[in-house]
Amino acid sequence: MTNDFDDLLIGESPELRAVVNAARIVAHVDVTVLIHGESGTGKELMARAIHGASLRSQAPMATINCAALPEQLIESELFGHRRGAFTGALTHQPGRIRAAAGGTLFLDEIGELPLNCQAKLLRFLECGESQAIGQATPERVDVRVIAATNRDLQGEVRAGRFRKDLFFRLNVVPLELPPLRERQGDVPVLLRHLTEALARQHGLPGPDYQPDALQVLSRYPWPGNVRELRNLCERMLILLGGQAIHATNLPKEFTEPPVNGPEGDFALPEQGVHLAQLEADLIRQALEKTLGNRTRAARLLGLSRDTLQYRLKKYAIN
Repeated sequence: MTNDFDDLLIGESPELRAVVNAARIVAHVDVTVLIHGESGTGKELMARAIHGASLRSQAPMATINCAALPEQLIESELFGHRRGAFTGALTHQPGRIRAAAGGTLFLDEIGELPLNCQAKLLRFLECGESQAIGQATPERVDVRVIAATNRDLQGEVRAGRFRKDLFFRLNVVPLELPPLRERQGDVPVLLRHLTEALARQHGLPGPDYQPDALQVLSRYPWPGNVRELRNLCERMLILLGGQAIHATNLPKEFTEPPVNGPEGDFALPEQGVHLAQLEADLIRQALEKTLGNRTRAARLLGLSRDTLQYRLKKYAIN
């Protein structure tokens, strides 16, 4: 029998399954969750899966994208406002926090929240009190908060763009969604799932991806992650529905080699490399350079600390 995690987060790679298994546990405990991941990795899907598996699943889930609203509207969207509180406030608006009462509030792109709103959100997380603009006294609202970001929030704290106290209040349970390029073997699984779902949605016969096309797509780095893969599936379904898809049928960006980067970028030797061995060696070098400091080593490698921990276990590096 499937559940929200199986329906929403598709893939069989150990990198994805590890974070999904952690999220299943977290879903049943009423704590704040901070989801990290690149754009397009499925952070909102993870939030919805956690809400759907939680004790709050029968209550509402409200979502706000902190990057999508002008700064002057974010406070009103979160906490609401009373009629007459400011020019244009013609009616009472409850705000997303009250809309999620008893349920879950998902704060997407939390790293974009302006500093002046961060203080008020911190007070809500600490006290459970929400005060609408123009309201004389605050009121208590029972809401679970799940936040998501594609930013390095610790770096934002060091740069003075994000409050340290708010970061620690949000970072009770951090979950790191891996990018698609690190989910070995998941591209064919996702390709099949997304194609079937889109074929039902559009009422079109799905294309049949041939081995040479699958090989090309499995090698592609997917900078846009699962969102980019979904876009490709929809494009191929509409243009070549019901047909056999070979590598030659794929758009050029998937088949042409990337333009050479700036001088100094790594160049693949003619004889090739053993990727796992190279990765393990780079991790050891980073640990040596940082005298075993895993946080600094992760920074050198461009990884989150959780991802580095996973790699250390994978390669049995102490």
